[in-house]
Amino acid sequence: MTGDAGGAAIRVLLADDQELIRHALAALLGLEPGLEVVAQAADGRAAVDRALAHRPDVAVVDLDMPALDGLAVSAELARSLPSCAVVILTGYGRPPLLKRALDAGAKAFLPKGSPGGTLADVIRRVHAGGRYVDPALAADALTMPECPLTPRELEVLRLAEVDTPVAVIARRTHLSNGTVRNYLAAIVAKLGVTGRSEAFRLAREQGWL
Repeated sequence: MTGDAGGAAIRVLLADDQELIRHALAALLGLEPGLEVVAQAADGRAAVDRALAHRPDVAVVDLDMPALDGLAVSAELARSLPSCAVVILTGYGRPPLLKRALDAGAKAFLPKGSPGGTLADVIRRVHAGGRYVDPALAADALTMPECPLTPRELEVLRLAEVDTPVAVIARRTHLSNGTVRNYLAAIVAKLGVTGRSEAFRLAREQGWL
């Protein structure tokens, strides 16, 4: 759709690995004055490639995508296409993810369940140089406790995602097997869970990983 009063439309890229959601968003934004969806992508790597090819003004990207997630896409576009403002959509808006998204260069962060009109308004806002954070997420971010794990513990836990053997984790982190076991025991104790699989799931849900 062309811009208002003869002005150029805001060019938008949509990236989401769920085709139905992507097409629904494209249809909704197509009804909005002054917005034009110029490209779509089903994964993060394609999102970056198509952004560089089409040079949109705003990229709306899902947080959880194959190849590159929304945070990686945001960081890459901040480096290679700084004129493109990134809006991150997520189905699970944990406050730690909000901070990581903003640190990665995203200009807006909002839940997938937001009304279509809200997304359109956010696109216009970031294109004008502003930022937007979902108010409920912002309020939660102010009251949510900090991650109790150290950076090293998070590194070990990230590698332990799929029951990776202790010896493999030790080799990748340049630690001894005993040190890795101590880290895993400390992680489980700090999080109050029964094992490392549950610890990984909890940390992922909280946005610490």
